[in-house]
Amino acid sequence: MKDQFSIISTVIHNRRSIKPAKMNGRKIPDEQVKEILELGNWAPTHGRTEPWRFIVYSAEKVEEFCHQHAELYRSNTPPENFNQNTYDKQFHNGDLASHIVIAIMQRGTNPKIPAQEEICATAAAIENILLGATVSGAASFWSTGGMVHKPAMKDFLELKEEDVVLGMIYLGFSDEKPEGNRATSIDEKIIWK
Repeated sequence: MKDQFSIISTVIHNRRSIKPAKMNGRKIPDEQVKEILELGNWAPTHGRTEPWRFIVYSAEKVEEFCHQHAELYRSNTPPENFNQNTYDKQFHNGDLASHIVIAIMQRGTNPKIPAQEEICATAAAIENILLGATVSGAASFWSTGGMVHKPAMKDFLELKEEDVVLGMIYLGFSDEKPEGNRATSIDEKIIWK
């Protein structure tokens, strides 16, 4: 049991966000990405609703999605708020990424389960994916930037009003291995009673 705790502890401590610009362009086989996504399917879920859904862009579709995302930003941003750097970042975010996974909470039909619980379950699925990427040697980045939380993204993805886009997960490889740290220790975040 102690060995198993040590393994999961090491994986959690070593998981780091690697921004897409820091990825190196090497591709992850689609089958390996599917195995990583399978880990997301084992997240905790109230009432077994399994609300997580994933749209996966691979190969040339990564660049295509990034260009569409940038154009979505341009067409849905008033000229006085448009930022060329934001547009360029969205346009090029996939240049070195292998895959982009759009993570969605698809609202179920059971009204007894609050939407917040479905969002939390989907976030847990995302964390499983990030940890799986780490174990497989892949880099990952969970992004909520750009148009992720805008109605235009939901329209683009043809989602229902009650569905929620929780982010884009960039997957790839990186030559960087950043160190992790925390601003405060766990002792400052726990109240024992």
